[in-house]
Amino acid sequence: MEMTTSTVDGRKTPLASVINLTAAYGDRIVLDDVSLDIVPGEITVILGGSGCGKTTLLKHFIGLLKPVEGRVELFGEDWWSLDEPEREATIQKIGVLFQNGALLGSKSLASNVSIPLEQHTNLPDEVIKRVVRLKLRQVGLQGTEEMLPSELSGGMRKRAALARALALDPPLVFCDEPSAGLDPSTTYNLDRLLLDLRDNLGLTLVVVTHETASIRRIADRIAFLDQGRLIFYAPLKEALTTDVEAVRRFFQIAEASVQ
Repeated sequence: MEMTTSTVDGRKTPLASVINLTAAYGDRIVLDDVSLDIVPGEITVILGGSGCGKTTLLKHFIGLLKPVEGRVELFGEDWWSLDEPEREATIQKIGVLFQNGALLGSKSLASNVSIPLEQHTNLPDEVIKRVVRLKLRQVGLQGTEEMLPSELSGGMRKRAALARALALDPPLVFCDEPSAGLDPSTTYNLDRLLLDLRDNLGLTLVVVTHETASIRRIADRIAFLDQGRLIFYAPLKEALTTDVEAVRRFFQIAEASVQ
């Protein structure tokens, strides 16, 4: 049987974990006793069919939902046992790229990217401007500071949202369907950017996606949810050769659909 536990060789302390996590909306159980560690310096891709709990798991990792049972740990601390100042300090160590980017349409890119810096630091305005320029340059958007989100292509909006997620130099970034709505060429370039950020900045990323080409390009590990349970957690190469039926079927169907 394939590896279904979150234990990762005992070599690296996970940056984030869910432990025996149960989540529900009303009486409907969405996640059932899920345990998963996020390995530092890797890209973990969360997979599964529609309604399996992928986004719900992501929301628990970033503190938007409280577990019915179990716990969520970030950087070795139980998120829901922290007091408000401790949560504030912890939340600054994670970045989030939402599916639609969630940029404020009435604000320039510079203003959008500066939001975390203005909310969580006491940096002078001139320093914030320099950091914003740096972050936009890191995602290939140098010179776009005064543009509005409506003036950008879909891929540029995703990059701008990623720049905002990186504003506080978090070691851990969560991405919800980063390539949704993008054409294959733009998706490829965004994937390459995520890989560069992992390799050059040492970022750890957790990505929810169903794009098979992206999964093959960026995933170090696959966490596969099926009907609310974690049924597979292993490196990508094992996911591509596994006998676990749901995982094998996912890749077969996904790849057949693009042929």
